[in-house]
Amino acid sequence: KLKDFLLWIKEDLGPFGPLALALAYIPLTIVAVPASVLTLGGGYLFGLPVGFVADSLGATLGATAAFLLGRTIGKSYVASKIKHYPKFQAVSVAIQRSGFKIVLLLRVVPILPFNMLNYLLSVTPVRLGEYMLATWLGMMPITFVLVYVGTTLKDLSDITHGWHEVSVFRWVLMMFGIALAVILIICITRVAKSSLDKALAENATDLLDGKKNDDTCMLPIAEPPPPDQLHEESLIIRIDPSDS
Repeated sequence: KLKDFLLWIKEDLGPFGPLALALAYIPLTIVAVPASVLTLGGGYLFGLPVGFVADSLGATLGATAAFLLGRTIGKSYVASKIKHYPKFQAVSVAIQRSGFKIVLLLRVVPILPFNMLNYLLSVTPVRLGEYMLATWLGMMPITFVLVYVGTTLKDLSDITHGWHEVSVFRWVLMMFGIALAVILIICITRVAKSSLDKALAENATDLLDGKKNDDTCMLPIAEPPPPDQLHEESLIIRIDPSDS
């Protein structure tokens, strides 16, 4: 179905194709469907500059839509699922101090699935603007590589169908570009992972102290107390013995 959608974008939408591609990320990300095919499709259909802009914008819009859904009507459900992701406990504490930095590193180093991370981050104290900017910047490297691969696949398809010929130099350039992109991703990921591990380690003491004082995991999630608790606390009257 995604293939048919990409063909529809290419054949029927004309200049509105990149916009339709970007908007398609929103429903796919909300229902947690991997959108890597769309990213490759952006490069295949529109080439590197236009495809990269469309895919980068679309991935950010999709991640933001899932974030807002998790922060509003899905908040209680997402909060109930955090206990199943022990790695996220240290992340949640670190975000309380350095929201933008941690989200940026998490986008470069996917210690959790992309779609699940969108929802888990929604119940942390990170601000919406920081989340969007960090998500956009953090996903740029992998988006660029996938779009470049999609562009290369388009060139290979044209060659296979005999639509144009490619010189040996062009072949070498395409293969070199893919290899270079992969190497850059590996280097960027390693640097980001080192920074992320350091940032999480700095907050490990706070997390352990919180567990010592409370049997539940210490997560900085602001939730209002239940109505019954508010009612009971409103009936408490403190009497100072010194006044009697």
